[in-house]
This record gives sequence, structure tokens and C-alpha cells, in this order.
Amino acid sequence: MFRRTLRIGTWLVAALVLLLAVPVVLTPVYAIRAIHPMSTLMLYDHVTGQPAKRDWVPIEDVAPVLLHSVIMSEDGQFCRHHGVDWGEMRAVVRQALAGKETRGASTITMQTVKNLFLWNDRSFLRKGIELPLALYFDFVLSKRRIMEIYVNIAEWDRGIYGIEAASEHYFHKHAAQLTPRQAALIAVTLPAPDARNPARPSGELNRLARRIERMAKHSGAYVGCVGEDDGS
Repeated sequence: MFRRTLRIGTWLVAALVLLLAVPVVLTPVYAIRAIHPMSTLMLYDHVTGQPAKRDWVPIEDVAPVLLHSVIMSEDGQFCRHHGVDWGEMRAVVRQALAGKETRGASTITMQTVKNLFLWNDRSFLRKGIELPLALYFDFVLSKRRIMEIYVNIAEWDRGIYGIEAASEHYFHKHAAQLTPRQAALIAVTLPAPDARNPARPSGELNRLARRIERMAKHSGAYVGCVGEDDGS
């Protein structure tokens, strides 16, 4: 019994080491712009034969207002933190300890490493792996590159991956041609792409989009890190 338990424990430790080793090795590779990473969900769709569409588009060919809208909708401190927004994280912990319903504290960087390397659930195990990976990812890659990867692997509808495919799917245009309102509508779709349709927005979705559109218009320094690449 002891040997069996030891063997299982050894396999679990080995699996965890492998789980951490893969992103540690791949992250520097993903700094190369010619590399177009795929998310775990995209890989699953390909392996299982599920329909999936993704047309990688360089960040230069994405309407800047879309990038600004995503930041203001998903992670307003994206340009200021180092992968993890510790202020938001502490607020979530305080809410949890107080028995209140918690809001999400995932940054764009955390969502990117989750999409690239991990799985979808809200377990403490996944979050515990996600935090150090986000710090490492932010250390190795520039903010602009992180955003380029994120908008190209995010799922905007079932089997619709990346902003170019999403723009064509919803608005029949390239990502570079999105208007401020369309960009805001697509951005606020991200938390629940299976339940929100930016091409046929509900009243609530329109309300959220108007708010993000205003915030993106006045975002200023909050989005400066996704401007022209300075090599950082």
C-alpha cells in the first residue's frame, strides 16, 4: 500500500513538473513574432475534429481602438502591473473571507497563460499554477506581444478564435476596420462569448459597450504599452 501511494505521488509530482516545464520552455519561443501560438482549446478542437477558425493577424493590423477596448474591459491596469494585479487579488481574497460573492481578478496576462497552457475551471490548483506563470510570462514578453497573442487566441464564439475571425464572423470585416462601437461590443463579449452576441446585442450588452467605448476614448496612458513596440 505504501509503495503504491509513493508511486502515485511520484507520478503526480512528475506530471506537475512537466506541466510547469512546458510553459517555461515555450514562453521564450513565443517571444518570436513569427511564431503563432495555439490555445489548449484550439488544440483540443483540432485533435477531436471540431470546427475551428483562426486567422492570425499581426497587432499592426488590429484597430487600436479594439486593443484599447479590450484593456479597459478586461484589465484596466494591464500596462501598470507585472502580470498579476495584486490589488485586485487582495480585494477578491477579502470578499471571499467575508463570505461575499467574488468577482474575477484575472489579468490579460493570466488569461493568456491559462489559454495557452492550462485548463478552464476555477480551482485553486489552476490558479496556483497560473500566478507564477503570469509573472514569468510578463517578465519575458513585452506587453505588446502579450496583447498580440491574447487577441489571437481568445475564443469569441464556439470555434471562433482570434480577433480577425471574430470580426469577420460578427461584422463581416477585417479587425483593422472595426469602429469604436464594434470594438467595444466585441470586447465586452469576452467574459461570456457563448452567451453574448455583439452583432445582435441585448440592451445590457449595449449599455456595457457604451461604457467601454467612452473609457477607450479617454484611456490615454492606460493603454500606452500596446502602442508602437519599443523593444521592451
